[in-house]
Amino acid sequence: MKVIVKLFATLRNYGPEYQEIEIPENTLLEEVIKQLDLPEKLPLLKIVNGKFADIKQPLKQGDEIALFPPIAGGSSIDIR
Repeated sequence: MKVIVKLFATLRNYGPEYQEIEIPENTLLEEVIKQLDLPEKLPLLKIVNGKFADIKQPLKQGDEIALFPPIAGGSSIDIR
């Protein structure tokens, strides 16, 4: 079966931004992440079909996986 993987921000340094990969049925999200050869200790935000996903989530044909590094933001505060 095929799933789509999208890498965002600095994760693009580890592979194509968009890729369609072939995986066996009942593959878990964590197995796909290992297959991508991302650094093991790299924290990730994992989204499958627009919803936050658990690493143990089984995948289905056509699932869209989006992976993000943790992102922090906000406004800066000038303390004087």
